[in-house]
Amino acid sequence: MKNKSPRFKPVSPAVEALVLEHESQPEAILEMLVELQSRQGVLTRELLEDVARMLGLPASRVFGIATFYSLLHTAEAAPPPEAAAIRVCDGPACWLAGGDVSSIREAAVAALPGWEVKRSSCLGLCDRAPAALIGPDQAGPLAADALRALAGGQVEENPAYDTPRPGEVRVLLAGAGVVDPDSLASALAAGAYQGLRAALQRSPEEVIREVEESNLAGRGGAGFRVGKKWRFVAEAPLSPKYVICNADESEPLIFKDRILIDTHPHQILEGMAIAGYATGAAHGFIYIRGEYLHQAQRLERAIRQAEEAGWLGENIQGTGFSFHIRVHRGAGAYVCGEETALIESLEGKRGEPRIRPPYPPTSGYRNLPTLVNNVESLANVAPILRRGAAWYKGLSGSPASGTKLYTVLGHVKNPGIFEAPFSLTLRQIIEDFGGGMRPGSEFHLALCGGAAGTIVDNSLLDVPVDYSSVSKGVSLGAGGFLICDERVSPVDLLLNLMRFFAAESCGKCTPCREGTQRSVELLEQLADGRGRREDLDELAGLVKVMQSASFCGLGQSIYLPVTSALTHFRAEFESRIRN
Repeated sequence: MKNKSPRFKPVSPAVEALVLEHESQPEAILEMLVELQSRQGVLTRELLEDVARMLGLPASRVFGIATFYSLLHTAEAAPPPEAAAIRVCDGPACWLAGGDVSSIREAAVAALPGWEVKRSSCLGLCDRAPAALIGPDQAGPLAADALRALAGGQVEENPAYDTPRPGEVRVLLAGAGVVDPDSLASALAAGAYQGLRAALQRSPEEVIREVEESNLAGRGGAGFRVGKKWRFVAEAPLSPKYVICNADESEPLIFKDRILIDTHPHQILEGMAIAGYATGAAHGFIYIRGEYLHQAQRLERAIRQAEEAGWLGENIQGTGFSFHIRVHRGAGAYVCGEETALIESLEGKRGEPRIRPPYPPTSGYRNLPTLVNNVESLANVAPILRRGAAWYKGLSGSPASGTKLYTVLGHVKNPGIFEAPFSLTLRQIIEDFGGGMRPGSEFHLALCGGAAGTIVDNSLLDVPVDYSSVSKGVSLGAGGFLICDERVSPVDLLLNLMRFFAAESCGKCTPCREGTQRSVELLEQLADGRGRREDLDELAGLVKVMQSASFCGLGQSIYLPVTSALTHFRAEFESRIRN
């Protein structure tokens, strides 16, 4: 009798060609699955088994990766050719702007038969709220009655940030409206790669010392000194070494990396090359979130241009220094913004955080010394090398040097992004840069720093905000601020945030996996008026456990929004308790 076991079936020609194209490297599994899905529409069991057989891996590992990332879809059969998906953002900015997944779904059923409507965590399109992905295209503001038009792609233009707001001090956004982001000639005319030229005329030690003297703090939220991290990598004994640009900006309220890529991608590549020279690395990766397809393509185009002109690649400008950069697309996982989870994903695994120590500067990608900086941090490097540490420190009157990118959203007249020194107060952010509250609105609360930030009332409007201000109750985080008027309940806002964390928990550790779900249950009871007084005590105690016992920052950081909301708005939470 003929054996019909799947192991004896021939591998799909499409899978075979794709795996060979990636040189049968298991590290490229995620890239293979993303590409395979784009060609086939969905990842069927048969396709995943074929990938596993071609790579000589257990099918369970490939299935585990395919089911971890939200942009990957598994099914028993491929969808019909005309099927498409709309991913409607339910992040706090889109939620506040009226984005509603259920109403969009109802409208889509009528306007776009056969299309699938899914909810999505923050898409990094907060300045286009309510926003969505229609296929791979970024769309918004999204209206239920305009779905058919939006289905044609990006019919709405991105907000323009060419003109500085009064009071802005522009360094990173200096190229907005000046540099053509798709033209190397335009970037060179604006001074691109002059920082790299200056760096290559010095020793790596001198470059590191200049960055250290600048007091450049990492812009991802923790504020760790960039120069200090560079020195750790440079002094690590193992080689080769790697540079990773973290462009997986999935924190709600944050879209600054997208703006930097869309206005001046070469300043990011230049910063990476300087980091590579200083630390002794010859290879770099840009790990960019899967929802930023257009931005990934822009970076790839900029890399090709820089290589052709000798600013990247082999023997840069005849100096003997070589540095290669490759763009690696994620596939939808907030937790991959954590640097060790990002590295796991880059190595072709589920994006789950590693135990630390060891830390990436000594044991990162392939267990070798690895520098991980985010987009905004790296974009600061070239200006420092061009103009010096003293100039950079003079930009801000705060202990934190340089400028910061801020996003101000919600019920202000002029939402969007701006660049200014550190130590602005929340009042200045609202009135001087956000144009004040909208007509008819009165300030009620603000979410400061991102989803993992603090929820504050008007008693903290005049606290200078920097990396140390979290101890006073106002977090800077990655620089996002959602301003809410009196119509917004802190109970409902906190529920929106906890649903986000529950959806994005990787599930690896029990405190976060179970704690986020239980937090949602407690807040849903309160939001519906079914809460009990002891629910508030349970919620407060639960987040303390998560802060102390969670494996990574996702579970640990939930403590901030919950405790700050309960501190400043206890009466509003108690008003939801059933009698």
